[in-house]
Amino acid sequence: MPGMSDLRLRPATVDEIPDLLAFWARAAEGTSITDDPEGVGRLLARDPEALIVAERDGAVVGTVIAGYDGWRCHLYRLAVDPAQRRQGIAAALLAAVEERFAALGGRRADAMVLDHNELGQHAWRAAGYGPEPAWTRWVKPLG
Repeated sequence: MPGMSDLRLRPATVDEIPDLLAFWARAAEGTSITDDPEGVGRLLARDPEALIVAERDGAVVGTVIAGYDGWRCHLYRLAVDPAQRRQGIAAALLAAVEERFAALGGRRADAMVLDHNELGQHAWRAAGYGPEPAWTRWVKPLG
């Protein structure tokens, strides 16, 4: 099994957006209205360090979006290559985003996790996150 020493974490680049969308299609659970080149491009233009990629041997093996709006820390698209799960990749990504948030002055991070995504819920719980039963997310698509 590969070790963590060969795992490299770095910000995503605009030129790899098509590859990231393909990665999410196979490694992430569900889709978002912004899962397109324009949506990811806007994210990277606004905050070039928000989308963190884990790579091994030049291949993307994990991602997480760590959005900070100056008030709240939001996490999206924590995804790990199905063939490389349970090797600490998600934990390494979450440690990196928590460090990023702390450096930015963030005080609490929240994550979007689908109710039916039991594997994802297990990963979030293992990292110390838990559901907030007092809140329900309300959404309205724009446009």
